[in-house]
Amino acid sequence: MKPAMETAAEENAEQSQEKKGCFECCIKCLGGVPYASLVATILCFSGVALFCGCGHVALTGTVSILEQHFSTTASDHALLSEVIQLMQYVIYGIASFFFLYGIILLAEGFYTTSAVKELHGEFKTTACGRCISGMFVFLTYVLGVAWLGVFGFSAVPVFMFYNIWSTCEVIKSLQTNVTVPGDQICVDIRQYGIIPWNAVPGKACGPILENICNTNEFYMSYHLFIVACAGAGATVIALLIYMMATTYNYAVLKFKSREDCCTKF
Repeated sequence: MKPAMETAAEENAEQSQEKKGCFECCIKCLGGVPYASLVATILCFSGVALFCGCGHVALTGTVSILEQHFSTTASDHALLSEVIQLMQYVIYGIASFFFLYGIILLAEGFYTTSAVKELHGEFKTTACGRCISGMFVFLTYVLGVAWLGVFGFSAVPVFMFYNIWSTCEVIKSLQTNVTVPGDQICVDIRQYGIIPWNAVPGKACGPILENICNTNEFYMSYHLFIVACAGAGATVIALLIYMMATTYNYAVLKFKSREDCCTKF
């Protein structure tokens, strides 16, 4: 029979060993979390959601403003309406694709991080795994360049709405100035190329333009385009983080594969 003190000491030692093993397991699991990919995924989801959601509503409001104030003939803006409708369908596709792609990139981040830190064995550094990682590096670079174009394109309506808004502010500031009547200050949408030059009326001047700026559709569309542009910028930043994370992981995997190859001989 063992003394009670020795038995208690052994039980305490076993409990401390279990706690230590559990702590080491938690640290090991936390070490396999791809924090860069996790941050990039959250940022990518947020940016794409803002761009797609706000962009879709803003495009609808833009068509309504054009139809009511700048192009009263349906045939003049028929092509523009079709293009905007197509862009809205493209937005649906972008949202669906990046929802899936973000999940895949996060899984790939777990995959490569586990391989780099050797958490789950040697099978993670196979040629197939390195090929998959390299494919995601290339695809992320291509999507990053594409989203730079999307970010630049999303700034165009912001610039157009800002010009209209700033012109309305000029009209308001000249209401007390008799020498410069506000009726002479106009905004011609036809110069932006979104409606043809024969569109009627094509432009708005003075109080009419000021009333357009005071409508809820203009206010909402203007600010939604700003948020959509910010969402596109956030997505670009997320893809840049993805680029750095996937490139680093792929480089380490490539180095480890050469190291393992050399140690076999």
